[in-house]
Amino acid sequence: METLVFKITGMKDAECVRTVANAIQDLPHIGHIELSLESGEARVEHGRLISAEDIQRAIEDAGYSAEI
Repeated sequence: METLVFKITGMKDAECVRTVANAIQDLPHIGHIELSLESGEARVEHGRLISAEDIQRAIEDAGYSAEI
């Protein structure tokens, strides 16, 4: 598993964190996820069969901006 850190813009509360976590967890080959509202970051463990762009797109489709 590889780990990526995404900087996420727009998360304001625990509901936002839940929304982002659910969007990422719905993807295949996702391992552990750590989200921090304070830092606005998501640390995502993922398998080789999913790309950073796929994860970023899922976050953006949930309504948030994301950068690696």
